[in-house]
Amino acid sequence: MKETICTVIGIVGGFITAIIGGWDSALITLVIFMAVDFVTGFVSAAMGKSKHSETGKLSSRAGWVGLAKKFCIVLMVVVAVRIDILIGTTYIRDAACIGFCVNELLSIVENTSLMGIPYPPVLKNAIDVLQKKAGRVEETDDENKEEEDGD
Repeated sequence: MKETICTVIGIVGGFITAIIGGWDSALITLVIFMAVDFVTGFVSAAMGKSKHSETGKLSSRAGWVGLAKKFCIVLMVVVAVRIDILIGTTYIRDAACIGFCVNELLSIVENTSLMGIPYPPVLKNAIDVLQKKAGRVEETDDENKEEEDGD
């Protein structure tokens, strides 16, 4: 019986690892960031400071929505793996993992700042740079629309 259970777990684990493109540092980092984000979100809600519920307190609905989003992130990694296979590349999955890691990092910083935890100035500066770059993209899009309207 023990061998059967171990065999089934091995087969299921192997299948999951295969569809997510292997268990490498990019995926390990993403999973760790997702877990840290979930825990910091839980703690900020326990402190009554969550942005995901009307009261700012723990909400089972908000928790399930958070878990569903994390599951969908994993599904997007699966899609990236399949795109890599389809076009014969190896970098789309890594780019997806890195992009989702950055998103999780921003959420972790938001959760910890809601808790009142200060973070190092170096990290704050790096996040400011990321946000400014994202803001510049939006400004550029708005400027292009204005130019098109003016023509």
